[in-house]
Amino acid sequence: MDMIFFDSIEKLGRIALTTVIIYLLIVLVTKVSGKRSTSQLNNFDWIVTVMIGSLGASTILLKDIPLVEGASSIVILYLLQYLVTKYASISPQFSSVILSEPRIVFYQGQFLPEAMQAERLNRQELECAMRSEGIHSLSEVEAIVFESDAKLTVIKRDEKVPADVVPETLLPIIQN
Repeated sequence: MDMIFFDSIEKLGRIALTTVIIYLLIVLVTKVSGKRSTSQLNNFDWIVTVMIGSLGASTILLKDIPLVEGASSIVILYLLQYLVTKYASISPQFSSVILSEPRIVFYQGQFLPEAMQAERLNRQELECAMRSEGIHSLSEVEAIVFESDAKLTVIKRDEKVPADVVPETLLPIIQN
């Protein structure tokens, strides 16, 4: 039962100092590495963000992990993320391996059950996305896309465009 509220002043001091240093390191490296390191672009970015948080917390709280080792692992992770995303931006083949593709899950008044099942989505989730866009009728929707960042994008139907014309933003997805 001891150590529930307080262990020692030395341990508290180490945690406080390590917290400040790791915080400054993460802020600095995030600033240097650019906006992508804090974005939610895809599963890969999310995984890296979780890993950085875990490494930061472990370095702060676990006395077995020296500050230099924890800080090094955080910097290396940011560097790896930078290199992987840089290469993915110039190599479509590599990009398709590490990043998920957007998928149409509703198109021209029809739910697409195979696509919904593959993405583990249900009708209620798609309807929620429509409601959040202020849409009250399926006929108002051209398509719903499950994006690579796991967001649902609702594309409203344009009454001026013929039904057989595919919206420009959907062409790359439909052609895959």
